[in-house]
Amino acid sequence: MKNLLIALLSSSLFLTCSGCGNVFFRGALGGGNVVTTTGFVSVVEFTTVFGNGTSTQGTVVTFLFNGTSSTLTFCGDQRSQFPMNQLVRANFTPSQPCDNLLLVVIEIN
Repeated sequence: MKNLLIALLSSSLFLTCSGCGNVFFRGALGGGNVVTTTGFVSVVEFTTVFGNGTSTQGTVVTFLFNGTSSTLTFCGDQRSQFPMNQLVRANFTPSQPCDNLLLVVIEIN
């Protein structure tokens, strides 16, 4: 009964929010080693990523924060998730040859 109630509430929330526009739902099961990075998006490039004897498509993103930069590669085409010159927070699980993106939040200053 409890699972049915949760499913009904989740479904109604999804249907209500889906009419709002620009609402994205992402999630991951199994927990794992979730890492968070925050920074201003300065470079976004969709490219081919090589590793572990294979190649796949990935999105390379460079973040700037407090005078330092970090570059991450996320699996798949994630360009729409990273608007240029915006402060974002990204949650992901590290993997090879690319990281698995879980959540992107655009921070408002």
